Amino acid sequence: MKILSTALSLSCLLLVTSCATYDPYTGDQEVSKAGKGAGIGAGVAAVVAYLANKDKDSGKRNERILKAAAGGAVVGGSIGYYMDVQEAKLREQLRGSGVSVERDGDNVNLIMPGNITFASGNASIATGFLSVLDSVVLVLTEFNKTLVVVSGHTDNTGSEALNQNLSEKRAQSVSDYFYNSGIIRDRLEVIGFGETQPIASNGTEQGKKQNRRVEISLIPITQP
Repeated sequence: MKILSTALSLSCLLLVTSCATYDPYTGDQEVSKAGKGAGIGAGVAAVVAYLANKDKDSGKRNERILKAAAGGAVVGGSIGYYMDVQEAKLREQLRGSGVSVERDGDNVNLIMPGNITFASGNASIATGFLSVLDSVVLVLTEFNKTLVVVSGHTDNTGSEALNQNLSEKRAQSVSDYFYNSGIIRDRLEVIGFGETQPIASNGTEQGKKQNRRVEISLIPITQP
């Protein structure tokens, strides 16, 4: 497990400088910089590496998703446009919500700070955040040719085992909400990274606040 975590961390560092982040309040683009944190945008890299190691049956799963979506895979030059439009709609829906929308190549990542998503040490979604998730569901329903990977992250307070368990439960809570809102199960993947993927220093309270988060990675299905 530690070998996998190290590999994921390295892949995150390699990709972090290519990410574009959009301020959720203004919609303005911000260039991600290593100085702003150990891995803004690192979540997508970690997710892609995780799926590459795990998902041996991705072809069959993608076929089921596309069948449910009643259409073929997103192909060629249309991939970027498909994700561009989806990203723009997410930015519009989530402006002012506290959720960051960032782009990493053809993938889109939503970063949901734990302080607005969950109560401290709790895996139940805060009631006031449900309307934000409903806004995400609207876009996911329209753009149904993407995988939806929900990953949970924590700071380093407490034991590794405790943090791993909490990250998994929080990610599962968000995934279950999507499923109960009509997103088919085949599109949903849940990952708990525990404390292994910080995006800021755990040496400060502000950094810990940033590290306590749920990320939703949207990955286009590009082949049947």
